[in-house]
Amino acid sequence: MNSMNPSIANRSAASYAAGGSSLNDTLALVGRILLVAMFVMSGFGKIGGFDGTAGYIASKGLPMPQVAALVAIVVEVGAGLAIVFGLFTRTSALALAVFTLVASLFFHNFWAMPAEQQMIQKLMFLKNIAVIGGLLVLAASGPGRFSLDARRRAA
Repeated sequence: MNSMNPSIANRSAASYAAGGSSLNDTLALVGRILLVAMFVMSGFGKIGGFDGTAGYIASKGLPMPQVAALVAIVVEVGAGLAIVFGLFTRTSALALAVFTLVASLFFHNFWAMPAEQQMIQKLMFLKNIAVIGGLLVLAASGPGRFSLDARRRAA
């Protein structure tokens, strides 16, 4: 195998995982942005609609709805932006995965909803499970070279 110009077919999965490809690093960056875009937008939306968010949380019977709304904002915006910039990526991805699982269990509990709401809530729940899967893959694989984590490791 020519180490100066290896073909894609001859490169091993370990080589790609090690961050040896600019394409992989570009895909990791774009993937990070796309994966967390909904969290960041939702978090900023909660800031502008804080009372509504706290009211919705209270309607689910959860305690301390204002504190829960604040935690949601911090996790969605904080961890979301950290992932965009590739800073503390693995920890942030795990935090968002746990947050998404908890939110799904309380806010998309299709099994406890009226029949006319079950289909859409089940789709939302399953979408969140897929997002959790993506976040776990990110936590396992890391952010790639185009990240602040990579710069910190290089320093």
